[in-house]
Amino acid sequence: MEESKAPISLNIQDIMALLPHRPPFLLVDRVVATDCDTYVDAIKNVTMNEPFFVGHFPGQPVMPGVLIMESLAQAAAIVVLSNPRFKGLIPYFLTMDKVKFRKPVQPGDQLHLRIDIISMRSTMGKCKAVASVDGQKVAEGELAFAVVMNKEEKAEKE
Repeated sequence: MEESKAPISLNIQDIMALLPHRPPFLLVDRVVATDCDTYVDAIKNVTMNEPFFVGHFPGQPVMPGVLIMESLAQAAAIVVLSNPRFKGLIPYFLTMDKVKFRKPVQPGDQLHLRIDIISMRSTMGKCKAVASVDGQKVAEGELAFAVVMNKEEKAEKE
């Protein structure tokens, strides 16, 4: 019988050690839980200090839908890159399917990001992604991604 792993949580330093993204393009603030194989629950705190609010509906700021999807893609990268077999690889977001935006996300909201891996073959995968605020879905979709060797490591191996 396989022993189940206890979920782990990650702070911002742990996230920055995994992801190549940096502010203002780092869109995940905390990982509440992940098992490093099949799912991640993460948080993005949406504040008025976000640079996109300067030009995205001034006077009635709304988080752009593409950035909600990018937050979900980064959360997916975290669950994959948390797995030791993908250490040092770079995640690339490939496709978004069945995407729906249900409600606007505004400053002061806490975006809950849930990723469930649907399939993972070699270095390509697919996941179900759901973003919610206060328990209500604000966006969802299926994301496909690839993890590849970074240029420096590739040059060293050649």
